[in-house]
Amino acid sequence: MEDNKYNGLKANVQEIIDLIANKNAKEANNKLVEVSAELDDLLDFSEDDEDLVEISKYQVLLNQLHQKIIALDGQL
Repeated sequence: MEDNKYNGLKANVQEIIDLIANKNAKEANNKLVEVSAELDDLLDFSEDDEDLVEISKYQVLLNQLHQKIIALDGQL
């Protein structure tokens, strides 16, 4: 898979983290949904094991960020 695709994912995940840090749960959740859809598309078209491992790492990270967003939303 192209490194720039992972760079784009990395930038999007960082944006989610920044939104969580700024206590903007709604925007963070919207971005998380967008990135999750992008990961699903990558997963659908990936055949290389290395790509699948990398995608699964991002899926785990997004799940953890989702839990943070839920916790943040409860604090607001």
